[in-house]
Amino acid sequence: MAETPTSRIWSHRLLFAAVSLGIIFFSLVPINAVPSRWIPPDLLLALAFAWVARRPDFVPVWLIAIVFLLTDFLFQRPPGLWAAWVVIGTEILRSRTRSLRNSSLLLEWLTAAGIILVIFVGHRISLTITFVPLPPLGRSLLQVGATILAYPLVAIVSHLFFGVKRTAPGEVDSFGHRL
Repeated sequence: MAETPTSRIWSHRLLFAAVSLGIIFFSLVPINAVPSRWIPPDLLLALAFAWVARRPDFVPVWLIAIVFLLTDFLFQRPPGLWAAWVVIGTEILRSRTRSLRNSSLLLEWLTAAGIILVIFVGHRISLTITFVPLPPLGRSLLQVGATILAYPLVAIVSHLFFGVKRTAPGEVDSFGHRL
């Protein structure tokens, strides 16, 4: 039986949720009792940005909000603050998907990097205003840099292994709406 566009969208939504839960799980699993000097990238943020930039219909705003609110609770961050910044960032990126459709990976990467920097600064300002203890600036900058550097790899892996390709200029969804 051929896969309908609606089932394809929902299967990719479930795939995004499953991959997100896998990333969260492996982030929470204690691999070593000694703290690491290496600061890992935020792969979940890079994944959300890569999927929104390429196929915004696969990751609706409610799915991003649920996944990142779950991470706020599990990583013991202020509930909803990081999730709100990520939703704002992904919606900014979602509004630019038509202009990114025919662009190169480099332009997509630079656009995502700029938005990642903006939400990082906004998040730091929000934490400062609310008097929440901040992580060290150097450590946060290293994580942001690592996330920006990991973005092209996440985009390529999403394209090759998960089939998250950019929409074609005349492509429509199952209801006839332009993508």
